[in-house]
Formats: sequence, structure tokens, C-alpha cells
Amino acid sequence: MRVYPRRMRRRVRWWKVLGLAGLAGVAASGVVIARAERRRRAYSPEEIRDRLRNRHAEANSFFPAGEQD
Repeated sequence: MRVYPRRMRRRVRWWKVLGLAGLAGVAASGVVIARAERRRRAYSPEEIRDRLRNRHAEANSFFPAGEQD
């Protein structure tokens, strides 16, 4: 096994730490995406329709018909 100078060992450690932090970030974002997907799929079709209708009505209250640019 080779013995690296102290400065080189520090550099290698930093790269390892950055690599591990990157992997942890990817794993965490995957967990967040999976949770959001699970929540989204938990709605019944009727609930989705109701939510879309409510959002549409809310959007139309900001821009009544005929007054849009």
C-alpha cells in the first residue's frame, strides 16, 4: 500500500466527503419525490376532479371572462 503525502491525503478525504454528501443528497431527493408521488396517487378520481374544479373556479375569479389580456 502506498503512503501519500499528508496534503494529498487531505485532498482525497475531501473528495470522499463531497462524494458521500452528493449521494446523500440524491437519496434524500428520491425520498421526497417518492412521498409526493404516494400522496398524489392517494386521491380518488372524484377528489381530483373536485380539486381541479376548485382551482379552475379560483383562477376564473381572478380573471373574469372577457377581461383577460
